[in-house]
Amino acid sequence: MEAEANKQKEIMERLKLRIAGRSEKLGRPLTYCSLCFGCQMNAKDSEKLEGILETIGYVRTDSEDADFLIMNTCTVRENANLRVYGRLGQLKKYKKNNPDMLIALCGCMMQESLVVEKIKQSYPHVDIIFGTHNVFKLAELIEKKLDSKGMVIDIWEGTDEIVEDLPSDRKYDFKCGVNIMYGCNNFCSYCIVPYVRGRERSRKPEDILAEIKQLVADGVVEIMLLGQNVNSYGKTLEEPISFARLLEQVEEVEGLQRIRFMTSHPKDLSDELIRVMARSKKICNHLHLPMQSGSTKVLTDMNRHYTKEDYLTLVDKIRTAIPDISLTTDIIVGFPTETEKDFEDTLDVVKRVRFDSAFTFIYSKRTGTPAAKMEFQATGEEIKARFDRLLKEIQNIAKDTCGRDQGKIMEVLVEGLDEQDASLLTGRLSNNLLVHFPGAPELIGSFQRVKLTEAKGFYYIGELVS
Repeated sequence: MEAEANKQKEIMERLKLRIAGRSEKLGRPLTYCSLCFGCQMNAKDSEKLEGILETIGYVRTDSEDADFLIMNTCTVRENANLRVYGRLGQLKKYKKNNPDMLIALCGCMMQESLVVEKIKQSYPHVDIIFGTHNVFKLAELIEKKLDSKGMVIDIWEGTDEIVEDLPSDRKYDFKCGVNIMYGCNNFCSYCIVPYVRGRERSRKPEDILAEIKQLVADGVVEIMLLGQNVNSYGKTLEEPISFARLLEQVEEVEGLQRIRFMTSHPKDLSDELIRVMARSKKICNHLHLPMQSGSTKVLTDMNRHYTKEDYLTLVDKIRTAIPDISLTTDIIVGFPTETEKDFEDTLDVVKRVRFDSAFTFIYSKRTGTPAAKMEFQATGEEIKARFDRLLKEIQNIAKDTCGRDQGKIMEVLVEGLDEQDASLLTGRLSNNLLVHFPGAPELIGSFQRVKLTEAKGFYYIGELVS
């Protein structure tokens, strides 16, 4: 959508002058604070929002007492909504002290009409509200707010537009996420995402490749292809293309050294994709494959479209083709229809697959989804006990699986300083495990050979090899 991108760039140029004038009057730069909740897609959206704000003249600050505060919201769990409401209450005092402060809300939570109505009624100090489909319009919405009184609300129910050619403030110089598709068609019974992100729509492969080539020219060596379900990429294009074929094309980009992707839905993971991963020199040796439950009955109630046996068969295929691959997963404990027997099925799959790690969640009722109307088969205490048993099993397995490379020398992409010990660097292996090791900050962003001297469960301690 080149015309729309050009329109937004023109608005940014106008806003630059207005922000500069305001800054000159105050005798200081105008600041912005960006808060992001949720998934990698939200994180990528926030990079775009921050890029727009910096282009028009705002300067980043970590203080919420900023001239412009933007909150990119998540609505996967209802307690995420409550956190946002609590934050908005606290922001009221900042707005009182600085009447010219602008507060903007966007993201998945804003796609819910009841949420928008609540904000209109209870939080009139909010200035701008928009959703997931029109992130690219931030500059236009700011201009509209500056030219008018009252709250600016721009929520789209859905869209076919994909506008990507706009500024982006990347968190890392050497790695970056790249959106390949938006939305989701799966309608898992517990998930609100299809309702707030809309139906699946894929970007053209030539646009994706052009973006990746530009990123590599800017120094990026690792990219992560992003989508709610990357395995169904390309189905909505005029000229359909499989995700596996897209990966082959991305691998041909000179200078790119690592390729990651997420998230993969088990029902759509093809034999073609497994073959491409097995022979690839750049696709990382890691696959995140959300299981959610090991019970066929619960999987049916979740509307996941695969059985326990299907999942185990798929894992066998993957491990046969790529024996040393790192598998990680998502698991929900306490889905309303889950019985003790269903939970035992989940434990059985965990013991048989032996995941390197798992993101485990206690089911959170999400109003507006089919699962929210289902009756619970277990008490809160029983569900918590199951969760603890699962977590203990996963941790015990991880001590073995994640330590299998101890003593080896492996390539690490150095990502930054260790948050706990500034004398150490933190890097990531191809299999996604972290390694902490002594080294100089100037190594950040480079690949280094590191000996994995000690396994610590979900990470390694290592030492540089000259």
